[in-house]
Parts: sequence; structure tokens; C-alpha cells
Amino acid sequence: MSLTIKCSKLLNSVNHVYKMGGYYACRSFITVEEAKNIKWYKPARVPHIDPRQTGDLGLEVNVKPTDTILYYKNSKELEDASDIVKKMFTVEYRGFKEYRNLKREEIINRVKRHVSDRGSVEVQIAAMTSEIQDLQKYMEVHPTDTKTKVFLSELIDKRKKYLKFLRNWDYRRFEWVLENLNLTYIGPPERYGHVSRKDCIRKLTQIHCDNIVQKKLDTYKAELKEQQRAFYIEKAEKLAKIMKDEKEVGLPVTVTEEEIEAARKKAEELLNENKV
Repeated sequence: MSLTIKCSKLLNSVNHVYKMGGYYACRSFITVEEAKNIKWYKPARVPHIDPRQTGDLGLEVNVKPTDTILYYKNSKELEDASDIVKKMFTVEYRGFKEYRNLKREEIINRVKRHVSDRGSVEVQIAAMTSEIQDLQKYMEVHPTDTKTKVFLSELIDKRKKYLKFLRNWDYRRFEWVLENLNLTYIGPPERYGHVSRKDCIRKLTQIHCDNIVQKKLDTYKAELKEQQRAFYIEKAEKLAKIMKDEKEVGLPVTVTEEEIEAARKKAEELLNENKV
């Protein structure tokens, strides 16, 4: 005799249904052996500035060290200058700041509406995305830089606000911006609060009980399928016998070959379903 105990006592998994100022406790049962299989591990904390939380999937930007810096790209004087002067105005010689400017400009070009667009919502989201991804890489190397961390957190919240506005204002353009910037929109959680062992154990217990019920239902369904197949086989045999007896006695035949073939075909279909 297996010892059964209440889930409410073992795992505090009592679901309360509140009604008219009171509550009713819905209890279920589970064996000790089954309860030992339910394990919970505390999930690792992911910082709010991490790309997994912000939805940044990364962007491939084609900026080379030999590219001319941003504000001298269309300079006619630089076109006629010597090779040494041209190298002095490349990203390789002007530092990381100019590389970031070129990268930001290329990202903005993916979503801006026209050549002179510098203030639309899409352009501001693109500029913030470029800055956020650069700061995320910086924070991986300097995780103790609190000032930069606060600025990055505020920038992420500001971009989320702009994305929410664009989502409500023009959803098609919102999806287009996400696709071009390779972003994933992560909205507010359905339920606020910290991850606790009690709530997780309740959910795991419910999932475990649902799996047990589903497994029993699947087994019972397979048994019914097998009985149904046996019924159609027996039906085909009896219909064939009735036809044979009616022909031997000389009575009008009430059974057709189509009915017998349909019963056999149904039995074969059920056999194939059980194999799958």
C-alpha cells in the first residue's frame, strides 16, 4: 500500500479560489515517490542591461578601418589629397570614437525616412540601439562602472518607451523597425514579483500531475482504439457470414460487398494509427 499525502502539506501546493470574501482549497494528492522527482533549481539572475533582457540580438555593420570618417566622406579636397593625408582621415587613424559615429550612421540609414531625417522616432530608436550595444560591450569589460551602468539603464528604458509609442502608433512600422534593427520587443511581465521556490514548486507539481493525467488518458485512448479495431474486424467477419448464409438459404441478400470492405478498411486505418 503506497503512502499518499496531501500536496498542500508536502509542497504547499494548494490553489485558493477566492469567492465572496472567502476561499475554498482545491486539494490534490501525490505519492512520496512522485514528489521526489519534482526538483526546483533557482534560476540564474540575468541583469536588466543584458542583451537577453533588452532584446538586442546584435547587428552586423560593415565599417572597415580604411573607411573615411563621417564628416569628411564627401570632401572634394580630400579626394585630391595624397595617400598619407587620406589615411589620416580614416577610422584606423582617428580612433574608436569615429568608428562608433560611422556605425551609428549606418544603423540610422536602415530606418530613416529620407536623406535629411534626423528626428523621427525610428531614427532615435536606431541611434539609441547603436549606443546601447556599444555600452553593453563596454560593461562586459568594466562591470563595476556604476555611472555608465546607470546611464545604460536609463537609455534602455527610454528606448523601450519609444518602442511602446511606435507600437501603439503604427504597428506595421514597429515590426519593420524591429526587423531592420534585429531587435526583440520584451514587454512588461504579466505578473510582477520575485521568483520564489513556493510558487515554482506549485507550478511544477501542477505540471507533474497534468502529465500523469495525460499519460493515463493516452493509454486509455489507445485501448479504446484497439477495441474499436477488434470491433470492425468482427463486424466484417459477421457481415461476410450473413451474406454467405443468405445466399445458401436463398434469401434476398441484405449485405453488400461495399459494407464489408468499408469495415475492413476502417480496421486497417485504426491499425496504422496505432503504429504511428
